[in-house]
Amino acid sequence: MTGERATITPYPDGPLLVRGDVDLRTPDGEPVQRNRRTVALCRCGLSAIKPFCDGTHKAAGFRTEGD
Repeated sequence: MTGERATITPYPDGPLLVRGDVDLRTPDGEPVQRNRRTVALCRCGLSAIKPFCDGTHKAAGFRTEGD
């Protein structure tokens, strides 16, 4: 990516917003292609495009605590 410092911000009742220079990998160590500088990672477990968020958390009523 660009070399900028990475930040991860939990979005209340939603995904993790990842900004900056990070290397995303699958559990098997394979690289995950990023097409944007900021990506939203699923944390409800219901997204059809994991590891990315597709908004399913809204319809599922996913809730977080203490963000």
